[in-house]
Amino acid sequence: MGNFIAKPSTQLAGYVKQYWAVEDIVPSGLQHLQRIVPNGLPELTFYLGNTPESLDSRQRYRGNLVLCGQHNAFHDIVITGEISLFSISFRPYALKILFGIPANELNNINVSLFDICGNEAYILEFKLAESRSFFEKIKVTEQFLLKRLNLNFSKNNIQRIADSLTIIDKSYGSADIGLLASKAFLSRKQYERMFAEYVGASPGQFLRTVRFQHSLHIKHCKKNIPLTELAYLCGYYDQSHMIHEYKLLSGLTPSQYFAECEPVSDYFQEFP
Repeated sequence: MGNFIAKPSTQLAGYVKQYWAVEDIVPSGLQHLQRIVPNGLPELTFYLGNTPESLDSRQRYRGNLVLCGQHNAFHDIVITGEISLFSISFRPYALKILFGIPANELNNINVSLFDICGNEAYILEFKLAESRSFFEKIKVTEQFLLKRLNLNFSKNNIQRIADSLTIIDKSYGSADIGLLASKAFLSRKQYERMFAEYVGASPGQFLRTVRFQHSLHIKHCKKNIPLTELAYLCGYYDQSHMIHEYKLLSGLTPSQYFAECEPVSDYFQEFP
């Protein structure tokens, strides 16, 4: 039982943020309701135990290897029985490079990896199931991802996106889209199209997610911070603006969210 987390190898650090795993059991006859909110990170998850049931028909989990794109809204899942999963959190632009598809094709949906990788996915599932430890699963996954790494992508485009993400991260989601387009030497329309293709969300949607994730990170670090100060630090116009965006992304007001959910940011969380 427990939670595990690890960094990727140097070769994959530009595409993978982290590997993580959970081992737990929901007592017989009980169920756990989990709210999933946008975190800015596509994920590939291998379910060894029960696969969660999504209460949103658009977010159904199919199979044991599930690839999740960018989300711009919340959904709830129900977990019962044995919780045993291994997951890869990707960098925002990794899906197009590793799987050769426009990232916006996976916007707000979960798909079986078999639909994208075919027989490679069956081999990966078998090897993950046979792996006896968290770190063995990482080794198997890295071998798979390194074979998938497409070095023929446009280096100019990926550098533009990487530079944009650096600006977005440093501004904690408060960057100006026009400025981002200008620094990428593209018109705003060209930039928005390229950003969606590589990241899987429009620049505006992604900025909203990053701002939301930053507020969760600040709240995690400063448990007793007043909401008015949190709104100011996180680039919201005022507390009403923050409440509006929280409802869009989580279905809850900030007060409700902090009362019901642990304020942890997958996007900004770092570990040694």
